[in-house]
Amino acid sequence: MSAYPLLDTIHDPSQLRRLERRQLLPLADEIRAFLIESVARTGGHLSSNLGTVELTIALHYVFETPRDRLVWDVGHQCYTHKILTGRREGMARLRMAGGVSGFPKRTESEYDTFGVGHSSTSISAALGMALGAKQKGEKRAAIAIIGDGAMSAGMAFEALNNAGVADADMLVILNDNEMSISPPVGALNKYLARIMSGNFYSAARKAGEKVLGMAPPLLELAKRAEEHVKGMLTPGTLFEELGFNYIGPIDGHDLNALIPTLQNLKDMKGPRFLHVITKKGHGYKLAEADPVLYHGVSKFKPEEGIQTGKGGGKLTYTRVFSDWLCDMAAADPRLVGITPAMGEGSGLVRFAELFPERYYDVGIAEQHAVTFAAGLACEGLKPVVAIYSTFLQRAYDQLIHDVALQNLPVTFAIDRGGLVGADGATHHGAFDLSFLACIPNLVVMCPGDENECRRMLTTAFLHDGPAAVRYPRGGGMGITPETALEPLPLGKGEMRRRGHKLAFLVFGSPLGAALEAAEALDASVANMRFVKPMDEKLLLELAGNHEGLITLEENVVSGGAGSEAARILASHGVVKPLLHLGLPDRFMDHGDQGLLLAEAGLDGAGILRSVQEWQARQFPA
Repeated sequence: MSAYPLLDTIHDPSQLRRLERRQLLPLADEIRAFLIESVARTGGHLSSNLGTVELTIALHYVFETPRDRLVWDVGHQCYTHKILTGRREGMARLRMAGGVSGFPKRTESEYDTFGVGHSSTSISAALGMALGAKQKGEKRAAIAIIGDGAMSAGMAFEALNNAGVADADMLVILNDNEMSISPPVGALNKYLARIMSGNFYSAARKAGEKVLGMAPPLLELAKRAEEHVKGMLTPGTLFEELGFNYIGPIDGHDLNALIPTLQNLKDMKGPRFLHVITKKGHGYKLAEADPVLYHGVSKFKPEEGIQTGKGGGKLTYTRVFSDWLCDMAAADPRLVGITPAMGEGSGLVRFAELFPERYYDVGIAEQHAVTFAAGLACEGLKPVVAIYSTFLQRAYDQLIHDVALQNLPVTFAIDRGGLVGADGATHHGAFDLSFLACIPNLVVMCPGDENECRRMLTTAFLHDGPAAVRYPRGGGMGITPETALEPLPLGKGEMRRRGHKLAFLVFGSPLGAALEAAEALDASVANMRFVKPMDEKLLLELAGNHEGLITLEENVVSGGAGSEAARILASHGVVKPLLHLGLPDRFMDHGDQGLLLAEAGLDGAGILRSVQEWQARQFPA
């Protein structure tokens, strides 16, 4: 007998809508059990998806998807959505090459109405869909499901501000699970609880009752005023003032509350806002107890849970940064650490414990994080912004206008530079060298190994201006970093291998693969270290001593470090055969990190093959 008798009958939402209401609760139990079993085998996002099972069932049960548009924010809360829309079998290869993406993806299914990976885009996209349908004279619903901390980003409020006056038939659902990836921060999450339960409010209320009790009519008037003030302070007031019809909060795990509410909202006009309370990790006690640990998981045994505290394995670049940050903070009291809601992923947990007064998690607000750092730098502090490459894209204007233009000493520790693996196209750090190298005043560094990463971080921090250190996901070459906080000479590369005829100019993470290929080719290898300022002396020396040059970077070739090297050579009138190796001019999909590097031709074998083919064309025998 199948473990999932109801789920086995559902291959698309139309079949879900044929079920009787009483069957939905056991269906939710089956889906939750399947999620735990499936994600434990593949890895992926768990606690966020366990929290949206009932909400997803209710949405597909009430609305006529895919005609009605569901837009999932962030995306890592959409696994139940994928299961109910014909991709249950594909979950066995979740986030693997050729398998189901971990995020909504338009090319994967007609039910994925908008591609997602970065947060706080759903309201803008759903508003566009709602007004697009109106302009075309088509009647269909547009529903944005936002949550998991995404309401802290300014873009969400920009969209709310627009939607409230846009005369759009749309529904915004706030999945309020009191969590982002890290615990949530910010006034929006705290103000109601603080005011309604705080000592000041309680004391003021009691004092007022005592004084006004001597005059009953005044006491009654005060009670009415108190209720009015409470109304002004509730979350609903904020959204009502923005032009939305606010409903809630309701229990997001109660299908008997969700379905009638959604059915009523479906028939209403104009912008509507439904506030739903859910619990991240709901139904799996271990995830409920530690939703951060179970947010993004590797393979594990459900009955045992995730086993923590096991040592061993390669030292990751994230850990190198974490150790450096704590050591440098101990050495320099001006250091402050900033993260846009990625304290765990970026390696700031230990720093936050050791230096809580110097740690700032600003929530999912990358633009604010960068300008906030600029403000701190104006006051003589030395901010370190720990951010993923893909998320720094969201703060590009602030990086240029607020930091670089003013030449402020802000250090950017850019994690996940290059291919990240299972999270796929939305998270690959493929463009940072291209968009950083063109910014005046900014120093840009790429470490070739772990010790070099530590030294580059020190170089960046001691530099009297903005500087970025860009490093990949995972481990490096297995080199143990020194304990000293020693900088590197600014703008100076180094030779790692002396060879003949050909020379590799390597920028960062491909150094090991380049050395492997260079052995077979008897080629020289220069670890360039700096994309900006580039070591022009070393570059010109290599051009003078070799027949051809190969630039190598884990970044798109277009506009990257290799392009900058070619520009410098051209400015000196040097004409030399050049081969630029890097990421292809396309968005690469999800899959194992090593397999993706091989697909891009950036492993040792791929580099050797590309160079030999180029050599045969360029230097025919």
